[in-house]
Amino acid sequence: MTASNVTIVLADDHTIVRQGLAKLLEGEPHFKIVGEAENGREAVSQVEALRPDIVLMDIAMPLLNGIEATRQIKKFAPQTRVIILSMHSHDRYINELFGLGASGYLLKNSTGADIINAIHAALKGNTYLSPSISRRVIEDYISMKSKSSQDDLYSKLSDREREVFQMIAEGRSTREIADILCVSPSTVKTHRAKIMEKLQIDNISQLIQFAIRLGIVDIQS
Repeated sequence: MTASNVTIVLADDHTIVRQGLAKLLEGEPHFKIVGEAENGREAVSQVEALRPDIVLMDIAMPLLNGIEATRQIKKFAPQTRVIILSMHSHDRYINELFGLGASGYLLKNSTGADIINAIHAALKGNTYLSPSISRRVIEDYISMKSKSSQDDLYSKLSDREREVFQMIAEGRSTREIADILCVSPSTVKTHRAKIMEKLQIDNISQLIQFAIRLGIVDIQS
């Protein structure tokens, strides 16, 4: 990979954020924005079609969050470097994303120079953490601290169950989820039953609260 043809996809559900990133990165002579996505499923499709060198990925996106989008992308496009942009420095996010093969984790209060440095680091095969993320978080990742019981429950969900989980938490109907995933409503209902059993919850209200606590659903969106 050379510095003369760095292709980038921007994935964020806020148009103004994508516009700001595009303006910043297009000022770099060797960076080219080849695609944009406003949700996680669109991000996966963009990467599948375009095979970019870099994806700048938000976490809290509709339909499919950045963690699950990264999981899917790294399966079929391992050569694509994923750099996360997030409002939060949750330990669970950092631990899981680096485990999936993400190349960087930046907070959205990072400078433009931080983002550019993260891209260059990723192109060299290195990882990059936002300078404002504390050393404690790095040490926690290295030592692989034990997960909380809530994280343990969430980790039991399959990839498809995590997709359904998020869309239920976003308030989407069974029919809408079925149409998005191209499956039958009965299949969605089966997934929902298994999700609630694995998460040890009894109703949709508890499911939504669970998603908010995990940060899977952005309550400010």
